Amino acid sequence: MDIARRFPENPLLKPADLQPSKEGVKVACLLNPGVFTYDRKIWLLVRVAERPEQSDVHLSFPILNADGSMTIRQIKLDDPDLIATDARVINYQGADFLTTLSHLRFFYSEDGIHFREDPAYPPIYGRGSLESFGVEDCRVSKLGDAYYLTYTAVSENGVGVGMKTTQNFQEFQSHGMIIPPHNKDCALFEELIHGMYYAFHRPSSVSLGGNYIWLASSPDGIHWGDHRCILKTRPGKWDSARVGAGAAPIRTEKGWLMIYHGANTAHRYCLGAALLDIHQPSKVLARTEEPIMEPQEAYELTGFFGHVVFTNGHIVNGDELTIYYGAADEYVCGARFSLKEILDRLQ
Repeated sequence: MDIARRFPENPLLKPADLQPSKEGVKVACLLNPGVFTYDRKIWLLVRVAERPEQSDVHLSFPILNADGSMTIRQIKLDDPDLIATDARVINYQGADFLTTLSHLRFFYSEDGIHFREDPAYPPIYGRGSLESFGVEDCRVSKLGDAYYLTYTAVSENGVGVGMKTTQNFQEFQSHGMIIPPHNKDCALFEELIHGMYYAFHRPSSVSLGGNYIWLASSPDGIHWGDHRCILKTRPGKWDSARVGAGAAPIRTEKGWLMIYHGANTAHRYCLGAALLDIHQPSKVLARTEEPIMEPQEAYELTGFFGHVVFTNGHIVNGDELTIYYGAADEYVCGARFSLKEILDRLQ
């Protein structure tokens, strides 16, 4: 049962609202913002995906070079070595490439609805060989005075978790790839438990095992171990094919509340919730049987990749949970929930 109260202003951001970062590309879609408060404002760290204009003859896609410049590759659509059945990924001569190149941009708002960019906060671009296909889907967690940005680093080597820390979002310390491929959906808890950092992450498996949510701990927030699989897919349900964590879990009187995404074999993405023990977060206490949010509005059903709602971030204000989410892999939207109502649906 969908219990989301969507913003009537949705979509809050769409590709036409932004200028491309470079000549020769256009903004194809906006996705899955990280969310945080800073300087008495609400901020979205939006994934901006760009690609060249397409033609009837060629498929064109961008790649970052080591020096930060961009190369545009073109492949004839009738090339027998081209496999382009997915809008997001192509395979050419046995190698995988993304159809878009993503970077991260900051948007702020005083009311949580109307967002705009501030030139004092420049975008975050991929750097180096491990980010040559871009950076994606950043989660933002605050511990003390520091903000931890965990994001998906993409290259021909695979998909892993990169991390940066900052106190002002203008100066960053890069910690490189903290979890190697194939891994993503990493979100840090916003407080220590028994003196240790904790984080969700999601290894990917195509043969043995599956796309499950794992928990890891760390003495310093950089070096991770004690990895435990805590939430698996469920055959025949809305989250039968893959699951992945949203943002940092929310402390409640009943335990840690985790909002997560799940997808079925038809690639339909919904949101659900799980409750973890407050002292032993590897222990799952309850889980929603049905989604708390599923794609149903036109902007969620139709877009770059339709039938998708996907979140990386939220704001908590008393019982009100405001989730900012990517819709149809193209738009940024918002919705409000009651924490009590979510907790009541856990079984």
